[in-house]
Amino acid sequence: MSTPIDHAKAEALERIYDRELNFRTLQGWAGRAVSLILVALSLYQYYTAGFGLPPEHWHSAIYLGAVLALIFVLFGARRRERPGIIPRIGGVPVTDWLLAAASLGVVLYLPLDFDSLTFRIGVPNTWDLVTGTALIVLILEATRRSMGIVLPIIVGLFILYGLFGYLVPGVLAHPGASYGNFISQLYMTQEGIFGIPLKVVATFVFHFVLFGVIATKMGLGQFFIDIATIAAGRHPGGPAKVAVLSSASFGTISGSSIANTVTTGSLTIPAMMKIGYRGTFAGAVEAAASAGGQITPPIMGAAAFIMAEFLGVPYTTVILAAIAPAAMHYPGVLIQVHLEAKRTGLRGMEESELPWFWPTIARGWPTVIPLIILVGTIIRGYTPYLAAFNGITACIVVGMINPVNRMTLRDLWDALETGAKYALAVGIAAAAVGIVVGVITLTGAAFRLSFMVTQAAGNLAASIHPVFALLPFELASLRGITLFLTLVFVALTCIAMGAGIPTTALYIVLAAIAAPAVEQLGVPAIAAHLFIFYYGLLADLTPPVCVAAYAAAGIAGANPFRTGLAAFRLGSAKALVPFVFTYSPAMLLVAPGFTLGEFLHVTASCALGVSALGVALTGYAFAPMGWLSRVPLLVASLLMISPGLVPTLIGAAIVFPLLALNYFSPATRRLRPARDRGS
Repeated sequence: MSTPIDHAKAEALERIYDRELNFRTLQGWAGRAVSLILVALSLYQYYTAGFGLPPEHWHSAIYLGAVLALIFVLFGARRRERPGIIPRIGGVPVTDWLLAAASLGVVLYLPLDFDSLTFRIGVPNTWDLVTGTALIVLILEATRRSMGIVLPIIVGLFILYGLFGYLVPGVLAHPGASYGNFISQLYMTQEGIFGIPLKVVATFVFHFVLFGVIATKMGLGQFFIDIATIAAGRHPGGPAKVAVLSSASFGTISGSSIANTVTTGSLTIPAMMKIGYRGTFAGAVEAAASAGGQITPPIMGAAAFIMAEFLGVPYTTVILAAIAPAAMHYPGVLIQVHLEAKRTGLRGMEESELPWFWPTIARGWPTVIPLIILVGTIIRGYTPYLAAFNGITACIVVGMINPVNRMTLRDLWDALETGAKYALAVGIAAAAVGIVVGVITLTGAAFRLSFMVTQAAGNLAASIHPVFALLPFELASLRGITLFLTLVFVALTCIAMGAGIPTTALYIVLAAIAAPAVEQLGVPAIAAHLFIFYYGLLADLTPPVCVAAYAAAGIAGANPFRTGLAAFRLGSAKALVPFVFTYSPAMLLVAPGFTLGEFLHVTASCALGVSALGVALTGYAFAPMGWLSRVPLLVASLLMISPGLVPTLIGAAIVFPLLALNYFSPATRRLRPARDRGS
């Protein structure tokens, strides 16, 4: 018997653990009016996806104006608002209504005066300066309300650098810019606020967010969970394996680690704890599995669409490149879950707790049709927004005619409203980091920062290279060490910045300032961009912030910090695989120089290394393993993951004898009769 997803409970949990969804409660006509505007925004985006976009300057302005105005209405100036002396209309302070109106005014000023404005680029008039300055201030405040203070501080530092960078000593100094040129760059060109990030979010990302919400409401997420329960539920530690498999499949439509965690976790975490998993481990399993949503094709979250635009490649190229790395993450989690269940003797789910196979298929197969249509449209080479349009249309049709769990007009209205709400934060993040991109373009900071990183890595590599010079590994060469140190510097920067910045915003910033440093060392652009994307996502699992782990810990009633540490251990493959495809881009399928032989070697050795790593971290293969076996196994797993045939063979020569010794150990012989009786 399957347990249905409680969508209301999932949305309530998201509001608790995701600041971007902490909406203000509106009253009376204000609530109805804002609901109507949100639905209208979703319908506008849906219509333009299928029937054509208006001119780009109008489309981006409509989207940004709506996002800013809605944020000032839906998000309070403080996380917990208190009654004050400012009068309220519909539960919203009058000042916020005025800020919403001002947002619409300064944004729509651009398209309304577009014909003459294009002739003033570089020489803005007084109105340009006033409206441009006002828009920057409004974006910073809207970002603070919806995402917290970290991103506005970073954007503010870049603004100061753009205006006063001539005072900075050393290589980061630049000639400076007049205030007029500065505002012109950020406000009046497509290299600032209205640049690639905002264009991609307004054109592509919104539609896929909407598709994920409607698909979940229509029953696709429930079908994924039921199939995962049938496939893995009866095996040792069944609910944990269900969590991994359902999160992997649900991640293909959600593209959000928190949404994935609270939707599937509200079912799987209690089930894991019921059979004996500790709350910390149960929450960690769900967090680690759910954090793979943004690396799992075909949707992958907002950053993947922006990556395609930055790289100038079709979105299908990004999808193909992401397949093999994503396939390493989930088995890495699943292996540790299985071994933990064997180590602690946890049972699977009872037959009475499992859904019946054929009734589940008969009830749920229509819900897969929209996903097939969406993926098929992308594969055939059509635009992503047309694919989303077809997928959304199919969701509505299937949801309305499916006799089981039929979607009502009220459900559709709620999905359209929720989809627009979910797209607000990513929209304002795109506008905010557009300011950063504009400053970087204006000052040439990307080249300066890349030079600093590669020079520091090169100097350190030259000093330590003699120690490793005799080792027969590619990694031990001077270039290999330089690249390794550069990647470590970039990875640490990604994790540190990711602790306070959403993934999409972080990716855009690092794509501008960090990816060039990696590319300068001969790494293909798509490998460099996926590297920073992966490490930005690791912040969802890395304490002290680890938002996915916090959400899972809240459901499990566990310590968030310990849950984050356990989730990071379970998701360790996600931290290692980026190094693999950076040194061996053949794993990405579409990188230059791809050969099938190298792809098979790299992928197979990485999979074996990830498996051995899971055994070493769990301390169990066929029987418990002591540290005398676990430490060499850990070293061997890293060798197998490393580039080149020689380290793979050395690692294999260590791993297989250690596993054989464990299999034939007295402890395994003592456990074998118990297993036989249990079976």
